[in-house]
Amino acid sequence: MISAELGKQLESYVQDLVDTGRYGSKSEVLREGVRLVQERETRLAALDATIMRGVADADASRTAGAEDVFGALRKRYQAMVPDTTE
Repeated sequence: MISAELGKQLESYVQDLVDTGRYGSKSEVLREGVRLVQERETRLAALDATIMRGVADADASRTAGAEDVFGALRKRYQAMVPDTTE
C-alpha cells in the first residue's frame, strides 16, 4: 500500500473529484493519475527514440538537404492545387 502526502491544494482537488461523483474514491483518482503519467512517459520514451534515430541518421549523412525537402513539398502541394489558368 502506498501512502502519499499530496498537500492541501491537491488533496482538496482530489476530494472535490470524489465529492462531485467524477471518481468513486481517492484511490481511483490516484490510479488514474498514475496511469496518465505512465502513458506520458511511454510517449516521451518513443519520442526520445525517434529523435535519437534522427540524430544517428544525421550523423551518418542519411538525410536530405532542406532545399530538396522543401522542393519536393512545393511540387507535391502545387500538384494538389487546381489549374485555374484555362
